[in-house]
Amino acid sequence: MARYAEPMARLIEELKKLPGVGTKSAQRYAFHLLRSSDEDAAALADAVRGLKASLRLCSICNNVTDVDPCAYCASPVRNQRLVCVVEEPTNIDTVERTQKYQGVYHVLHGTLSPLHGVGPDQLRAVTLINRVERGEVDEVILAMSPTLEGEATADWLATALRKFPVRISRIATGVPAGSDIEYADEVTMARALEGRREM
Repeated sequence: MARYAEPMARLIEELKKLPGVGTKSAQRYAFHLLRSSDEDAAALADAVRGLKASLRLCSICNNVTDVDPCAYCASPVRNQRLVCVVEEPTNIDTVERTQKYQGVYHVLHGTLSPLHGVGPDQLRAVTLINRVERGEVDEVILAMSPTLEGEATADWLATALRKFPVRISRIATGVPAGSDIEYADEVTMARALEGRREM
């Protein structure tokens, strides 16, 4: 890498930590920020600081939110007894774009991955299991990506929930196997929800 002044080199190194950003992209972003106005650079810095200071996880579903409970969990029009379990907060938008789902969510913040040291204790599933155990949920839809890790997570969670009187379903394979549901289009995601199956 070319030798840059220390502030530029530090910014490039920080930008490289973002997903999908390599050295060349980080350099382009850094030089763009250098050329931008002081107001634009300050607005970006304030947005990042505000993100870290204002956002937290919903105490019910683990979605990222600025209010607790989040808008989905607090909604009087959503079916609070129908819970769609997703891997990451970004997956909620994919489901919402279908305009077919009116339940609430539960975010695990990952999938089981023994190779990366992620076991059941690292997933945020306890509050979901507690809600099901208390009889607050009629159906749990497992909407994990159809990857090896997603399937393992769905199987583990289904096994953990089977001892309770709750319907457990899995989204249909309208989402291509080996892909991430974050990249599914609205029609594919709608078909996957409509074609979910009992587990």
